[in-house]
Amino acid sequence: MSVLLILGIVIVVLLVVLLVRRNGAASQQTRLEDARAEAQRWYERLGGQLMTLQAEDAAGRQALSDAGERYNAAGGQLQQANTVKQFELARESALEGLQYVRAARLAMGLDAGPDLPALAAAQGAGQLTKEREVNVQGHHYKAGPQPGADTPYYYPGGRVQGRPVPAGWYSTPVWKTALGAGAGVLGGMLIFDALLSPGFGDMGYGDGFSDGYSEAAQDFGGDGSDMGGGDMGDMGGSDFGGDFGGDFDF
Repeated sequence: MSVLLILGIVIVVLLVVLLVRRNGAASQQTRLEDARAEAQRWYERLGGQLMTLQAEDAAGRQALSDAGERYNAAGGQLQQANTVKQFELARESALEGLQYVRAARLAMGLDAGPDLPALAAAQGAGQLTKEREVNVQGHHYKAGPQPGADTPYYYPGGRVQGRPVPAGWYSTPVWKTALGAGAGVLGGMLIFDALLSPGFGDMGYGDGFSDGYSEAAQDFGGDGSDMGGGDMGDMGGSDFGGDFGGDFDF
C-alpha cells in the first residue's frame, strides 16, 4: 500500500512539472508572437509613410532618407529575429524611423500625425527648445528645435559616447561625426562637451541629464568648471570661454 502511495505521488509530481513546463512554453510562445506582431505593425506603418511622402526641401529630404535607413535596418532585424529581445530591437528601429518621418512632415509644413511611443534610447535625452551656436576646434555647429537651411539634420534623441544628445535639428550629424573614424576621439568629446554644457538645463533634462553631464565632466577629470576656462578654454579659445562662460541659451 505504501509503495502504491509513493508511486501515485511521483506520478502527480511529474504531471504537475509537465503542466508547468507546457504552460511556460506556451506563455513564451505567446510573448514571442506578440513581440513579432508589434514590430511588424510599426515596420509596415513606416513603409506606408515612406511610400506616400516626398519632400522638396533639404531638411525634409534628409529626414526621409534617415527614415529609409531605419526602415531597411528594421527589415533586416525582423528577418533574423527569433527572440523577444530581437523583435523589440526591430520595433525600436521602426519607431525611430517613424520619428524621422514626423520630423520630415513638420519640415514640409504637414501635420506631424499621432504621437508615437517613446524611444527607449531617447530616455533622459530631452529635446532642444532654443537655438544654440558653438565653435569647436575651428568648426561651427548650430542646433535648434526647428528645421532650417542651416540645420537640416534631425536627431530623435539618444546617447552617443555615453552622453545624452537631445532631439532636435543640427547643422551637421554630430552623433555620426563623433563615432566616425575621421573625427578622432578628442574631437568627438569636445563636440559633445560643448553641446552638453549646463545650458542644456533649459531643455527639461531633469535628473537624466544631470547624471549624464556629471559623467561627461568626470571624463575630463573635473566637475565641469573647466568648460569655461582652464584646459578646455585653452583648446577652444574665446569660443569656449565666451560662449560657455556666459549665459546658456540652448
